[in-house]
Amino acid sequence: MSTILGLSAFYHDSSAALVRDGVLIAAAEEERFSRKKHDHDFPSLAVDFCLRQAGIGIQDVDYIVFYEKPFTKFERIFQTSLGTFPRGVAVFRAAMQTWLLDKLWIKAIIREKLNIDRDRIMFCDHHLSHAASSFYCSPFEKAAVLTVDGVGEWTTTAKGVAAGNEIHLQNEMRFPHSLGLLYSAFTAFLGFEVNEGEYKVMGMAPYGEPKYLDKVWQLMDLAEDGSFHLKMEYFKYPYSLKNTYNRNFVKLFGKPRTPETHFFTKNTGFPSYFGAKPGNYNELEAENQHYADIASSIQKAVEEIVVRMARSLQKETGLTDLCMAGGVALNSVANFRILKETGFKRLYIQPGAGDGGGAIGAALHLAHQVLGEPRRFVMQHAYWGEEFSDEQAAEFLRSENIPHELVKNEDDLVARTVDALKNKKVIGWHQGRFEFGPRALGCRSILADPRSAEMKDIVNTKIKFREPYRPFAPSILAEAAEDYFDLPGISKQEAAKFMLIVAPVKKEKQEVIPAVSHMGTGRLQTVFKETNPRYYKLIQAFGQATGVPVLMNTSYNLRGEPIVTTPANAYRTFKASEMDLLVVGNHLVWK
Repeated sequence: MSTILGLSAFYHDSSAALVRDGVLIAAAEEERFSRKKHDHDFPSLAVDFCLRQAGIGIQDVDYIVFYEKPFTKFERIFQTSLGTFPRGVAVFRAAMQTWLLDKLWIKAIIREKLNIDRDRIMFCDHHLSHAASSFYCSPFEKAAVLTVDGVGEWTTTAKGVAAGNEIHLQNEMRFPHSLGLLYSAFTAFLGFEVNEGEYKVMGMAPYGEPKYLDKVWQLMDLAEDGSFHLKMEYFKYPYSLKNTYNRNFVKLFGKPRTPETHFFTKNTGFPSYFGAKPGNYNELEAENQHYADIASSIQKAVEEIVVRMARSLQKETGLTDLCMAGGVALNSVANFRILKETGFKRLYIQPGAGDGGGAIGAALHLAHQVLGEPRRFVMQHAYWGEEFSDEQAAEFLRSENIPHELVKNEDDLVARTVDALKNKKVIGWHQGRFEFGPRALGCRSILADPRSAEMKDIVNTKIKFREPYRPFAPSILAEAAEDYFDLPGISKQEAAKFMLIVAPVKKEKQEVIPAVSHMGTGRLQTVFKETNPRYYKLIQAFGQATGVPVLMNTSYNLRGEPIVTTPANAYRTFKASEMDLLVVGNHLVWK
């Protein structure tokens, strides 16, 4: 048996994970501690937390494993730069500066940062880390595996089969033909930051129609099995540091959307926090509708490609369980279609499906496929971060002279919170260990009443300061999920625990929970008593009081900031917004 530290770093969402005897002990992204969103630096603070959570020092770690192979990745960057010369000279120069001085020498960096022998440092292929992060966390003994992202070393998509301790990735697509990079090109075109704004495109898509789907198909040659060959005369990402698409792309889709401009259509309305309506409102509305139609078109194309990939994999393997990972696995609309259209009956995606989750996958791959340790772990929840006691919370509140009330009885705490929710108060909810991955799942959440349509504008105006088309998620008691959402068996779908499926809200329920119904759909989180008893009790009590066992849930952060970690983070975010009540552990703090 062994203690293994997994690391992901130097691209985006650096993270660390500690696995002991095949069981995950702790996992966290560096951004939660450094407070730098999508922090890509070496995850020193996350490593310190993992060791602290396990009660060990670095000398007690048997192996450290990095989530990809840097020399292979450098080979791809080097060859691509040479292949696109002279257009790729800027990429080549940047690669030489960053890789030769830093990223290439990962083993030396790990030795320097953690003071560990070089023979205890291992490496795992990027897409194998992705695959392992899903399969070894799943309840499946045997499953098909599909990983889809921007790019690892060379691979952009991989298919295979996993059984017991073994994962075999048998087919792959390679750079530059990438579904993740295709979606990122549209993300940039629509005025959002790459590796940050992809979910904004997904949120924008329901307000449009896929009018430009035929133009999206012009960008590639697509096969029936979902594999494709991008026509690179439309893209710049192989040889440009700044731009993902080129003038041919613009000729096809029109001028790019200006970043940071207000987005509104007839269906979104024009929220009050945008200020006064501009004089050319109708012109801008029509322009925004054009961009919504483009978002709808690329979203529909991605769904179709992923469904084709999954359907062909199901036919090849005959299996009905699927494990997915990679950034594209966070496309929760596509995940719904996989369950509806491909023959797969069960879908597992762990909550940190992007590069951050590679730290978990690399550690579990080493434990099971390399060292042969038996599987004894299933990731049933996302709560792998740091917890803060009531004493720690009280110490902070006292040190800052913050008025607060200690409510020792949990039933009283829940009742007080429910009363606030019923009275349209917005709640900061800071409980237990924080979540791994990009979703707030009831430990670092902002909560509100889903029955009032105006809560969308209230939360956006007072707290999130974000675009009006962005959806808020419904957290629902697992046993009530099929009463509200049109997907039979959704309460048994593992991906729904992690807010990774968008399902239709039943027509008769759309007016019941309008704050979390996004054009008739919801990215739901099923909540179980066994994995988050206090959050379950809160939703249950709200349901008993209102007849609706659902809460509106969004991540506890302001726009552009990481989700809060400490009681101090929680309070400062509370003060910087217009939340009404902070519930940190057993303490109540009112405005």
